[in-house]
Amino acid sequence: MDIGQPGTFDDNGLMPISIVQTEPDTLFMYYAGFELCTYVRYRIFSGLAISKDGGKSFQRYSKVPILDRTDKELYFRGGPFAIWDDGLFKLWYVAGNEWTDLNGKPMPVYDLRYQESKDGIHWADEGRLSMAITGEDEHGFGRPWVVKRGPDDYQLFYSIRRRSYAAYRLGYAESSDGINWVRKDDQMGLDVSPEGFDSEAIMYSAVIVVGDKTYCFYNGNNFGEQGFGVAELIA
Repeated sequence: MDIGQPGTFDDNGLMPISIVQTEPDTLFMYYAGFELCTYVRYRIFSGLAISKDGGKSFQRYSKVPILDRTDKELYFRGGPFAIWDDGLFKLWYVAGNEWTDLNGKPMPVYDLRYQESKDGIHWADEGRLSMAITGEDEHGFGRPWVVKRGPDDYQLFYSIRRRSYAAYRLGYAESSDGINWVRKDDQMGLDVSPEGFDSEAIMYSAVIVVGDKTYCFYNGNNFGEQGFGVAELIA
């Protein structure tokens, strides 16, 4: 997949976020599309691409986003992370209506929202607030990554946009229902390095379990311009 045709919601970039297997050879890929604007810096909405060959190739479901702008989620409906659970598609994403000034530069303001869908294609105009921004130093959350460890045991790995750093840091939260989260950011145990590709920012954590090991992949400075890293959980 390349960027969308001129004038579409993903004509200036797209970022694959999560993949859900719906049938043996059918995969739904949710992605964020970036569109440059004139009176605001950009807009981000969420698209869907479908693979019928087990992930070898993907085609857009439509040229318009499946999470398009609405009155309550006007500028941002991005970072879509979906899972298939309890007979439903469950979706966590970031959404917002505001910009804030950060050292003379307009920056987005958005929080974490939650939705459910029967088909993974059609979604409501407004999601449920799942985790709000707290504190004067925060102005947004980056793409969520959710792990369900048991019937009443969810983990959330996410990125926090902080004013003081003008960059991302990683956060961690837990939930019994996947909707209402208790933040435990201090338990993430991963911060920027003294120097190198991740010395200024870390973001977009992706956590997977392989055998008896747990790995966290993450992007470094400037949204991963110089690469990504991996950290291993040490109990």
